[in-house]
Amino acid sequence: MEIEVVEGDITAQQVDAVVNAANSRMRGGGGVDGAIHAAGGPAVLADCERRFPDGLATGDAGWTTAGRMSARWVIHVVGPNRNAGQTDRGLLTSCYRRALEVADEIGARTLAFPLVSAGVYGWPKEDAVDAALETLRATPTNVEMARMVAFGRSSYRLISDRL
Repeated sequence: MEIEVVEGDITAQQVDAVVNAANSRMRGGGGVDGAIHAAGGPAVLADCERRFPDGLATGDAGWTTAGRMSARWVIHVVGPNRNAGQTDRGLLTSCYRRALEVADEIGARTLAFPLVSAGVYGWPKEDAVDAALETLRATPTNVEMARMVAFGRSSYRLISDRL
């Protein structure tokens, strides 16, 4: 699998599926989650409500329509909230592994990933990047391209240097 990094808007990526850093309620939120719900429109929330009536566990992943985005699907992952005491790195790496598994289930070959848990959830950015890259490289998958979409120049440089 090819791994690349770009700086930009995850909702504008030309990929099969956009990965969303969601919260466990699966009803929208701030940051990447809010941007994806805004760009995808009400169809994303409606699909979340239908497919995940009880939400999704931390470390797990599931898919919905991408609504108005050019991507076909959104793969929602629930990262650990370090600020709330969720410090198990395995939950973070599980997000990337499960996203690839879901991509294989639905036939997505190109994915755009955010840096899961590294924003308001407080995971240290350096370790968040390492967890993402280690897991993407080690997980068997049919995904052909994983694009890390950096929000801001400093995140872009951090991911690029580690890639």
